[in-house]
Amino acid sequence: MSATETPEQEAMVARASARHVRVTPMKARRVVDLIRGKDTQTAIATLQFAPQGAAEPTLKVLNSAIANLRVKADEVGEPFDERNLVISSAYVDEGPTMKRFRPRAQGRAGRINKRTSHITVLVTSKPEKAAKGGTR
Repeated sequence: MSATETPEQEAMVARASARHVRVTPMKARRVVDLIRGKDTQTAIATLQFAPQGAAEPTLKVLNSAIANLRVKADEVGEPFDERNLVISSAYVDEGPTMKRFRPRAQGRAGRINKRTSHITVLVTSKPEKAAKGGTR
């Protein structure tokens, strides 16, 4: 009987990542910090109306992580409810930098760094006891 109880108590985790996104890691971290630890419905609403350019790729990664968790729940045969999902972890790593040169005064060349990011989001389903536990 304990074998049937463990999937309900354990939280399912799914992750999604976007690599080589053409936005600087510092700008992407500002957006990711807005959604870390929030439930997915609030995070989606926040990203849809965020004015930053990094909000669009972050929203795509979040939707992909939710879809990955839906597939994972279907494989195991567990019920899936999008309202019970939380962003357990979200981070931005630095990707490769493209180096370009721009002509400057007196024959010099100035280097331009075109930075890229790797955006990763982990989505976790709340355990059943916490979901039925009432208000926060």
